[in-house]
Amino acid sequence: MDRDLGNNNVEMLCKTCSKQLDKIENGGSFIGKKDILKSPKKVLTANIPVKMDDGSTEIFPAFRIQYNDARGPTKGGIRFHHTVSQTEVEKMAFLMSIKCAVVDIPFGGGKGGVKADASKLSETEKERLSRSYIKEFHEFIGPEKDIPAPDINTNEQVMGWMMDEYQKINGDYEPGIITGKPLSLGGSKGRSYATSLGGSIVLEQYLEKENKGKVSVAVQGFGNVGSYLAKFLHEKGHKVVAVSDAKGGIYDSNGIDITELFEKYGKDGDLTIMDGVEEITNKDLLELDVDVLVPAAIEDQITTDNVEDIKADIILEMANGPTTPEADEVLEQDYTTVIPDILANAGGVTVSYFEWLQNLSHEYWTENEVNKKLEKYMKKAFKQVIEISEERGVSLRKAAYITGIKRVLEAEKMRGNL
Repeated sequence: MDRDLGNNNVEMLCKTCSKQLDKIENGGSFIGKKDILKSPKKVLTANIPVKMDDGSTEIFPAFRIQYNDARGPTKGGIRFHHTVSQTEVEKMAFLMSIKCAVVDIPFGGGKGGVKADASKLSETEKERLSRSYIKEFHEFIGPEKDIPAPDINTNEQVMGWMMDEYQKINGDYEPGIITGKPLSLGGSKGRSYATSLGGSIVLEQYLEKENKGKVSVAVQGFGNVGSYLAKFLHEKGHKVVAVSDAKGGIYDSNGIDITELFEKYGKDGDLTIMDGVEEITNKDLLELDVDVLVPAAIEDQITTDNVEDIKADIILEMANGPTTPEADEVLEQDYTTVIPDILANAGGVTVSYFEWLQNLSHEYWTENEVNKKLEKYMKKAFKQVIEISEERGVSLRKAAYITGIKRVLEAEKMRGNL
């Protein structure tokens, strides 16, 4: 369900972050100057007509929001989903602004979306919608302006169509206008699983810091992010006891053979293909007694309705905004460690940054080079967030917001806007 954030994103998404930042500044130059982050810089909307396969024309509401570009061109995915709204896209664009600053890459934050039920679109209809989106917004995107990427229900093929349409309109070969592309069109090696690899690196860093060994894990969402994360954690020796998709989940207290499931699910898309597992609901999965809970599906999965039933000691947020602010307060009071989305799932945008760099230089890196660079960025970001958390006695979420917001405001100050 959408929450009307109005012009109050900072306060809604991080209740006490502004106060904590004020304390850190201790009377410094940012006190009372965070209003610049309360509203997006540019909001673009359109009603896109698309010819359907049956000859009819359907109108799809579409959005592109460029929230803040103080640190560089705006960056953020495009989602096709029936729940997309301006409010949702605005919230995600704000999160991207802070996320890029947390991992210290030179991007601002943006986001795009189309209100469309992707499951009801044929491949040709999806292509026409993708190309029409670029036709509507091409003047406002580009490698030095705003750089889209895949998100929910979009993928490298959609990015390929969008890049091709942009080139047809502008006449120049500019692969850097979009990331998450196929390798044959200038995509980066390692991009397909970068979000998951980044999350696994952050979790391993946290477990190492806390002197924890192998842990039990439940993963909600077995799409690209959740499936690869489960695979990486399984390969590290952790026990993944439950996974789920939109239809439901499976559970095995002894641990699921994720390597086998990864291969079978990719062919059949059915979790229950595994033998010897118990079928469970997504609600059941969230409430399992495990060491680590990974919400890797969609927003608002941990709410005031179920937060009291959460038993995990650690929550690794691989989806964007899976925990509501109200539920987050309860988790903090219960001393549940939440590794926030703007740190945990930042591997995707980090490797998108690498893809952009490779496109601009026309020099491409090996998969190993990409992964090593990603590891360096994620470890550095984790270290900086942990230091703020410990120095200020705040949660990892507040520490991440403090880190990101402070960097954005520093850029605004140097531009003369504060």
